[in-house]
Amino acid sequence: MMAGLMALNALAIDIMLPGLKQIGASLGVEAENQHQFIITSYVLGFGVAQLAYGPLADRFGRKMPLLVGLVIYFIGAVFCAFVPSFTMMLAVRFFQGLGAAATRVISVAIVRDLYGGRKMAEIMSLIMMVFMIIPVIAPTIGQTIMLAGDWHLVFVFLGLAALGNFFWITFRLPETQHPEDVIELTPKAVLHSFAHVLSNRVALFYTLATTFIIACIFGFVTSAQQVYVDIYGLGTLFPLAFAGIGVIMAGSSLANSRIVGKIGMRRLSHGALIGFVLTNGIWLAIDLMFAGTMPFFVFYVIFAIAWFQFGWIAPNFNALAMEPLGHVAGAASSILGFASTAGSALLGAVVGLSFNGTTTPMIAGFFIFGLVALGFTLIAEKGKLMQPHNPEV
Repeated sequence: MMAGLMALNALAIDIMLPGLKQIGASLGVEAENQHQFIITSYVLGFGVAQLAYGPLADRFGRKMPLLVGLVIYFIGAVFCAFVPSFTMMLAVRFFQGLGAAATRVISVAIVRDLYGGRKMAEIMSLIMMVFMIIPVIAPTIGQTIMLAGDWHLVFVFLGLAALGNFFWITFRLPETQHPEDVIELTPKAVLHSFAHVLSNRVALFYTLATTFIIACIFGFVTSAQQVYVDIYGLGTLFPLAFAGIGVIMAGSSLANSRIVGKIGMRRLSHGALIGFVLTNGIWLAIDLMFAGTMPFFVFYVIFAIAWFQFGWIAPNFNALAMEPLGHVAGAASSILGFASTAGSALLGAVVGLSFNGTTTPMIAGFFIFGLVALGFTLIAEKGKLMQPHNPEV
């Protein structure tokens, strides 16, 4: 169920990638790089609203705010199918993102209500696996829908997906918040919860590290069509190439769920992050040797190696950031979600807007973001990596 909720967000981003040019052309947009704003505006709304859903979920429980978010998502999706201009599209996509934020914040809070330590990392890995499978199939779904009709039907499909989740949650989700964890919805209480989260060194710096790691995904998503289609000329094979990386990340997340209980979150994620930085550094050096247009086979193989390691970083960093904050899970999930989506989206947009006809901006972005994430991880751990704090983490 939680994976299904997270999948709504992935769908809202990836299902329209094959149709960005058609949507832009239909709404009178000529500059190709501006098509990316259809994604960026949604993600900004998604990120900003997360600061509100956490306190709401800590006060009113998990279920009701989640249902409200799904209704907003549904309304936004339906309105997107009928917008008359690009400006209106961006505004309604932002509104849709406001609803989608509930799925991110509250699903993580629900998992934290029920699990902790390595068990939470295991569950988050399984959720991330499904979350990664969606990008595998979403572009193909979008392209199939547009073959049957046009891009307007893509948003109708998103509305129906939200409606299905609404009824599933209504009839099958029990309230998971512990009664003793209810927090009053007053400015003082909300600020106290946020201050508690931000004053925890481990939570704060793992949140910042997660922000830069997730920025790699947004940098890839905003550049994917231009890299695969404009540079490598894949055309209709674009969804297949896009899907391949998603399969690798999903497989990595599944492997993480199987081994994290034995190896531990810190050993696994820290080792993977070091490997991620080194791999991207080598990739960038090769890219510069080929002036930003290395052979596609070389590009794709190194991409796969780097992003297999990604699947061992993101779910564990999420769990490590949430681990010390179970009693304020809503507020913690809000801040983690806001930083790792709004912040990541802005960083990813910088990569996308830097596209210059080569793969260099994207690969350089991966390397720099990974390096910054490693720095924040070192601060969180006081310079000592891969050291379990106790048998559970």
